[in-house]
Amino acid sequence: MKLIIVSLLVACSIGQLSAQHISRENARALKQAETAIKKYGRDMINADEWFDRFKADSAFTRGFVQALKINNSFYYPFDSLVTVSKLYAPDSSFRIFTWQVEKDLSFYRQYGAIQMHTNDGSLKLIPLFDMSDFTKAPMDSVRDNTRWIGAIYYNCLMNTFNNKKYYTLLGFDDNDARSNKKWIEVLTFDSTTGSPVPQFGGHYFQYQNDSIKPKQPVSRFCLEYKKEAKSRLNYDKELGLIVFDHLMSEDNDPSEKFSLIPDGTYEAFRWVNGRWMHIPMLDYQKVSMQGIDPLLGNAPNEAPLFDKDGKLDQKKIDEQNKKNQEKKP
Repeated sequence: MKLIIVSLLVACSIGQLSAQHISRENARALKQAETAIKKYGRDMINADEWFDRFKADSAFTRGFVQALKINNSFYYPFDSLVTVSKLYAPDSSFRIFTWQVEKDLSFYRQYGAIQMHTNDGSLKLIPLFDMSDFTKAPMDSVRDNTRWIGAIYYNCLMNTFNNKKYYTLLGFDDNDARSNKKWIEVLTFDSTTGSPVPQFGGHYFQYQNDSIKPKQPVSRFCLEYKKEAKSRLNYDKELGLIVFDHLMSEDNDPSEKFSLIPDGTYEAFRWVNGRWMHIPMLDYQKVSMQGIDPLLGNAPNEAPLFDKDGKLDQKKIDEQNKKNQEKKP
């Protein structure tokens, strides 16, 4: 599935940076560099053959790094690079770029980099290396940038606890031909060596084990679900919560993650004293206009699989199973 990915991502405003200045000469150079790599950015997503997509990715990466070396590039939005997610931290201390390249429906590779803010406008860039395909337990450890669990990030939150900043990244992964994944990743920076070193993950999630969620303890939270489903996982500013769909197996086998679909109810996480605390059942009726967005998920389910008394509606489940069986070859 070839998507113009970032056109579906949540844009992050850089209005707070408008007081900063990029010289006319540097602005012109950045614009020229952006124009030069724009085609590669499109081709790494939309080229017909996988080797052409990876070839375009290599050319894009080289050109992008050269563009970022231009003084004060931190303030340049790169708006025309629509296949790359560009998120500023809420405190503007860094921004993070992420994108992905598809080999085939069973193999996706994510790429990324963190650009740190510098006082003199010079480039401090931390590359991210996706190790998702080389681990059987992606949720069990704290990782640095060389062992990153890849995702395309579409939201960045910031919280504090004991005078330390915690950045929560919400991300999407096409995963494979049968399922997608949504990630909640907590990013911190270790500055004990003088230069900030990113650390992804930690024991920041508190919830009871069940048949759907990753088994505790976890260092990052994953919501894996059926490829054709649309599952919401995003931050609600009004509630101050990360809201996500409660999932159930349409085949009555929660171990098969590709069978998990939203049931019309919601769960949430609330930041409390340095942890994301779980709310098992959320009375959440807010209507979202992101209903066709494969990254942010559907609006509340118009045909939930629970009846008005909160019990599973077996008739609806049977009807859904019948439809799914008809779709199978």
